Formats: sequence, structure tokens, C-alpha cells
Amino acid sequence: MDIKTIDHLCELSKLNYSDEEKQQVMREMGAIIELMDTVKQIDLTYDDTKDFNSIAFSQLRRDEAAPSFSPEKLLSNTDPEDGCYVVPKMVE
Repeated sequence: MDIKTIDHLCELSKLNYSDEEKQQVMREMGAIIELMDTVKQIDLTYDDTKDFNSIAFSQLRRDEAAPSFSPEKLLSNTDPEDGCYVVPKMVE
């Protein structure tokens, strides 16, 4: 981070800083950039054993479509009003 970049950012954001304030902003921005650069060092490899699951990802079954109930059977105990299904209010 250099003073030219700080001047450019100040101009874009319509900020008026004194020379000492610009130096302070330059130091703070440099510290922020250094901190953000440490994120690159974090290992983001997913390990399914670290999420406290008792089942590993490799042990999950395939998701395959299977025959199910017909819509008529599922809706046989309902009482639609004006083409809509009324459900009881659960949250006040």
C-alpha cells in the first residue's frame, strides 16, 4: 500500500485526510491486507470426519428415485378451500 493508492481511495470516497492521517490509514490498510493474505494459507480441504458425523460421506447411499404414493392418495384426507390447502397456524 503506497501513498498514491491512499490518495486515489480518498478521492474516490470523497475523504479529506491530512498527511499524518493518510500515513495512519496507509499503515492500517497494510495491516488489513496482511491479515487477509493469511486466509490464503488456511487449508480448506473438506474432512467429513471433523463435522461430528457418525456417518462418513463415502458411506451414504445413492439418491435414487423410487415409486411413491399417488397424489390422490396423499390428498385423500384433505379439505381444500378455493383450491388451497389450509393448515393450522403454528407460530404467533
